[in-house]
Amino acid sequence: MKTKMLGTITGILLMGSVWANDGVSGKVVSVIDGNTIEVIGDDNETIKISLLGIDCPELGQDYGDKAKKFMEKLTLEKNVTVKLQGKDRWGNYLAIVTVNDKIDPRVELLKEGLAWTAEKNPLPELEEHKEKAKEKNKGLWKQENPTPPWIYRREQTMLQPKSS
Repeated sequence: MKTKMLGTITGILLMGSVWANDGVSGKVVSVIDGNTIEVIGDDNETIKISLLGIDCPELGQDYGDKAKKFMEKLTLEKNVTVKLQGKDRWGNYLAIVTVNDKIDPRVELLKEGLAWTAEKNPLPELEEHKEKAKEKNKGLWKQENPTPPWIYRREQTMLQPKSS
């Protein structure tokens, strides 16, 4: 068990020992977009975190700004508990974040129709909130066929000029 745990937290240890603990407290100092925040820990280290299991519209998409503003209202300058869950393919930290040990921003964003569940292996406990928002035509689900952020990002990448 000790060896297995060591392997999963090795990268986290590089950020400072305070982030290696389970359920670290910190304060949200910046909201980058609907599902990405920066948190400063007790050791004054700032870490960029993407919320595990959801994906909000990008800032250039419909509802991207609304998702960011909603996240600011929920988390900015508030104390949070961060449970790091690893990294995504771009090296960003993935985490479950709770505000005041009770509010899960992922659930709130999904309920408001401001997020999708993850493209791959969506978490069933989150999927139900997305489906309810969809049934109620909330937020982005008012649109007939909203473009998921992962499709939007792929389209933006394809539009980039090729460098020679």
